[in-house]
Amino acid sequence: MPAPATHGAPAGADALQRAVNTLRSTETVRARAHHLLARARADESEYFTVDDAALRPTAELVAEVTRQRYPTLAIPYHSRWRHFEAGGVDRRAWLDDRQAHATPAERARALIDLAVVSVLLDAGAGTGWSWQEAATGQRLARSEGLAVATLHAFAGGLFSSAADEPLRVDAVALSRIDAHALAQVFQVSDGNPLVGLDGRAALLRRLGAAMAAQPEVYGADGRPGGLFDALAAHGQPVQAHAILRLLLDTLSGIWPAGNALQGVPLGDCWPLPGAGGEGLAADWVPFHKLSQWLTYSLLEPFEWAGHPVGGLDQLTGLPEYRNGGLLLDSGVLRLRDAGAAQARWTPADPLVVEWRALTVALLDELGPLTCRALGLPDQALPLACILEGGTWAAGRVLAQRLRGGLPPLQIESDGTVF
Repeated sequence: MPAPATHGAPAGADALQRAVNTLRSTETVRARAHHLLARARADESEYFTVDDAALRPTAELVAEVTRQRYPTLAIPYHSRWRHFEAGGVDRRAWLDDRQAHATPAERARALIDLAVVSVLLDAGAGTGWSWQEAATGQRLARSEGLAVATLHAFAGGLFSSAADEPLRVDAVALSRIDAHALAQVFQVSDGNPLVGLDGRAALLRRLGAAMAAQPEVYGADGRPGGLFDALAAHGQPVQAHAILRLLLDTLSGIWPAGNALQGVPLGDCWPLPGAGGEGLAADWVPFHKLSQWLTYSLLEPFEWAGHPVGGLDQLTGLPEYRNGGLLLDSGVLRLRDAGAAQARWTPADPLVVEWRALTVALLDELGPLTCRALGLPDQALPLACILEGGTWAAGRVLAQRLRGGLPPLQIESDGTVF
């Protein structure tokens, strides 16, 4: 991967903070994405063309997949909790039974703890790995296998330093996680290889260190569940963007991409000439995909504890290879150079940055079209449900049909972007 970007000549603290605030806002994610989409529609993209005539058939495919998955259209949020339900098993109910005497706040902290470590461990598993659940006999692969394996490790106390309180995650326990411990969790062997164990373990250790350094948010023990107290303790309505912003302000330094603005870590935010904007934030394209995926996965723990989350559509669609692959495989996006599909790319490459931005913007347009295809008003479903119904699953369907499940572009990634 190219060296991390650290753009920007030295500037005053106020200008730097304004730029960081801009790049940590989903308004900017959307604005840059739609700017690049308008540019592509004007035939000014070096890498892509846009076929608007393919949008409606793509929405109809998404609607068809949605009806297959959720016939009553009672569609939950796109989140890690869907993976915990793999094979039709309600594993949250099992956790609730383990916490039968806990208060709603205590349950919320535990479920947030689980969601955070599980999302951070949800990098690509590779094609040769699977995991078997002893209680059900199910053999699970990909994100579903990683999720359920992590849930069982959590229930067994791997991420807790308190022997009498296994259902928690804390900084001390995370500091001890290494590749060997994760190999045991994920049933890794020579015949069942899982890529990236060292990177996953290092990410959890960085998470632990970051939380330990910020007790005002994560408490004296450094628990992800501290987010619940930081956001819901005062009884004010919880907003989706507030969850995301707190994650970005406190955890941006754990991501290995290393992108920074005068020493301030930006995480999943990439330079792209012509992306627009002003000042120090100009020509940066923010996505914060994993932080937004984590935010989507924290909506339900807050709601289950009696704190409904507002402003869901402040979040954006997730620019990863299933949603982006849907747009390429359905013909909404076309590569100018067909040979690009055979090349290997990194998240920093301009082609990949633009692909991801176009994905964000086009998901905004697919949402209302999908609602219409389902016979609903344009804004009847929040984007969180369109993704779940939805675009991610339709992307997987087309990838399976066309390439045995492989994405349309080959991306060399550490797992924190795709």
